[in-house]
Parts: sequence; structure tokens; C-alpha cells
Amino acid sequence: MQKNDILTVTCERLGSNGEGVARFGDTVLFIPGFLTGEKARVKVLAVKDKIAYGKVEELLTPAEARVRPVCAVFGRCGGCQLQHIRYRTQLAFKTELVKNTLKKIGGIDAEVSPCIRSDREYGYRNKLILPIGQKNGRTVVGFYAERSHRIVETEECPISEWTDKVIYAVRNFAEKCGLDGYDEETGRGQLRHIAVRNLGKKFIVVLVVTENIKGVDYFVSLLDGIFKEYSFFLNFNKQKTNVVFGKEYRLIKGEPTYTAEEAGIFYEAGAETFVQVNENVRKKLYEAALSLTDGEETVIDCYSGGGLLTAMFAKKCRKAYGIEIVKEAVECAERLKAANGLSDKMVNITGRVEEELFPILDKEKNAAVVLDPPRAGADKNVISALIDSDVRKIVMISCNPATLARDLGLLTGTLVWDEKGNLIKSSAPTGKYEICSVQPFDMFPQTKHVETLVLLNRKSDGKGTDFTV
Repeated sequence: MQKNDILTVTCERLGSNGEGVARFGDTVLFIPGFLTGEKARVKVLAVKDKIAYGKVEELLTPAEARVRPVCAVFGRCGGCQLQHIRYRTQLAFKTELVKNTLKKIGGIDAEVSPCIRSDREYGYRNKLILPIGQKNGRTVVGFYAERSHRIVETEECPISEWTDKVIYAVRNFAEKCGLDGYDEETGRGQLRHIAVRNLGKKFIVVLVVTENIKGVDYFVSLLDGIFKEYSFFLNFNKQKTNVVFGKEYRLIKGEPTYTAEEAGIFYEAGAETFVQVNENVRKKLYEAALSLTDGEETVIDCYSGGGLLTAMFAKKCRKAYGIEIVKEAVECAERLKAANGLSDKMVNITGRVEEELFPILDKEKNAAVVLDPPRAGADKNVISALIDSDVRKIVMISCNPATLARDLGLLTGTLVWDEKGNLIKSSAPTGKYEICSVQPFDMFPQTKHVETLVLLNRKSDGKGTDFTV
């Protein structure tokens, strides 16, 4: 097999990124936009050893699960990978994705419940970040192509309802005020990103710039025509880096934070506060996480963001601690605590989980631990210390099946560190925890991403747990 060969192949399954997987002789091909059972003529784009990558040139036998993508730039934009797949098939794919990833990376053969659906297949995202760049001497706004920082220009995004208006405003602003999108290679250009968050129909808009810019009042007038109630920040990022935000925020209009309500709890969020992007699925996820605890427990919520889930645990349980490194988020959690009458049941701590968790465990011997880390997963020291602790129950929430599999493998003993510091599969697992349930949630319809909720109980004798849920 060589580059530019045209082959006729049949898709055997979907890969972890939602791409089709086919075989030709002893070579495995990965082909975006190809569905299980389909037959197509495929052009080979690259070959390395027994792995090849290709694209569909002609679809010969389409699958029943194939639908027409909604977005005009689907297949070029890297934001969505699954718009060509019927939604119920997307859910089945994500269920299998979690199961297969746990097995392949973590050596875990666990029963995985069917993925919980989102009530909205499109228009569900409450936050988007769009890069602003240069193309042929003009400013463009869009999303990055898959595995690159090449901007795919677009007029709208169907997974969020207000994107078209924001994109138009940025382009208008740049043209009228003589501003340029940012060029990552040269470091030139003033406009880097535009970020928008919807918090209960109140919006937080952040324009990332490299320097003080002219025409800010004009941009505010454009935003006035889009949003009824909003805050507008300038964020300054002068560094040649892939990191979106710089450290300096300047509030131009509106309030620094806004308040919203969920499950009878009023909570706040600002420009830096983490909030789940799909409100409908977030509600289902948090209700499921709450169901795994009882009223007599103390809960330690690690990576707690603005404190919404911590407050839910505090309202139900004996007491709840929240640990979060972002200062703004902890300040929001403190105001949440006061506003909801939880001062005697909720403790918010600013700091790293790996530093703050275990002093709390020294005081709260029977606490349940909730881990909701970023995509990189929990810190190695946190996992190691939990293994050595007496924690009886761990509730894990993860947006990355690969790092979830790694962390679960360490907790259950299917993965161990060897003497060289390499992570390897154990031939005779002797972990102190066992998995009781694995429940995926479709927090991100139309994409390859999935949120997963896992309950682990500590074993009492290597065969079972010392309590029931």
C-alpha cells in the first residue's frame, strides 16, 4: 500500500475518535466519516508501517445510521466528529468507547451502562471559545481543524445558538477599527480569541488581545445588539503560546460574576470559573452523583470549581468540603455558601488537591471522596495517597476515558508502576478498590467526547466491599 492508492474497503468498526476502521491485507486504515458496515472507495493519505490514514472518495454502500450533517464545515472543523451519525448510534458508540478504553488502557473488564442522552442534540453548549486569526491578509473567526491550529472559517456553529452573531460582531469590529487577527507564527495581530459563556441567559464575553486596542466602545455597541444582559472583559495575552488566556482580566462592562439557579441552589460563575457546558446533562450527572452518597456521610469534592456540586452534597449530606485551585471560583463558592444558608455544612478551600485533600482526611476518617479532575486526570500523588488511605468510597467524574482508565486501573490494581516509573498492566491485580458502577453521560453530542460517572468501593477482604450503596 502506498500514498494516493485508491482502495475499496469495508468499515469494521469505529475508532476512539469516531473515525471508521478498515483493513486492507495486514494494514489497518483509519478513515474519518466512515461508518460501520459501509463500503467505499478510499484514497490513502499516509502510510506508516502497518497503519494508514485515508479519506472516502466514493461511498458505495451507506449505513442506515448515516444522516446529513447540519454544519457547513463539518469534516473540516475539528470541533465535531459525529454529525454524520444518527444520535442513538452516537450514544451506543460512546457506551462502547468507555467500555473498550477501560479494557485497552486500564485492563478493566467492567459492565458499562448505556450512555445517558442529552435532551438537545444541537444548541446545547453554554460556552464556546473561538480563535481569531489571519488568512490572505484578512481577519477570520472559526474553529481549529482537527489536530492543528489552522482556523477553519465559519459563519455559525449549530451546537451553540448565538455563535453567528458573535462571529459577525468580531469581523465587523476588526474591519471598522483596523484590527488584525493573531498570527501564531509571527506573533502579530491584536485579536486572539473570543470566549462567550451563557449563565442563565446572562452572558460573559471575553475578548483575548495582545495589547490595548482602539474601538472598544464600538465593540461594546455591537454586543449591546446581541445580548440583553452581559459582562465584557478584555484579557491580555502577549505570550507566544497555545494557552488561550493571559493572567490579566480587565472588566469593561457589567458584573464580574453572574448568579444562576439549579436544584434550588443559587450559584455564581465568572470568566474563569468552571461550569459544565451542557446544563441539561449536567443536571442528570449531578443527580446521579448525589444518589451515590447518603445523608450521614461527609463528602470531599476535589476540583470543585464554583461549588455548585459541593453545595448539593452539603445540602444532602452531613458536611461537604470543596477543593479548588482557581481563586475566582472559590470566591464564587464562598458567596454561594452564604446565599444558600450552608455556612455550617460547606467548607471551601483554595489550593491543590494533592496538598489539601489529606489534611481533611485526617479529620474526616469516613469521608467519601469525589474526584472531578480536568482532562489530564487526577494527580499521581492523589491516586497513590488514596490507595494508601482508609477512604471507603470514591466517586469519579471524568471527561476523558483514557485518563479515567489510567486512574481506575491504579485504584483497582489492574495497573501498577514498575521500578522504572512506567505504568504497566498487573498480572495479578491486588487493588484495594472495586468498581461498582460505570455510567456514561452524553455531555457533548456530535463530538467524540463523553462524560463518565464511576463509583468505587473499598474492598474489605479482596472479594467484596465493607458496605453497600
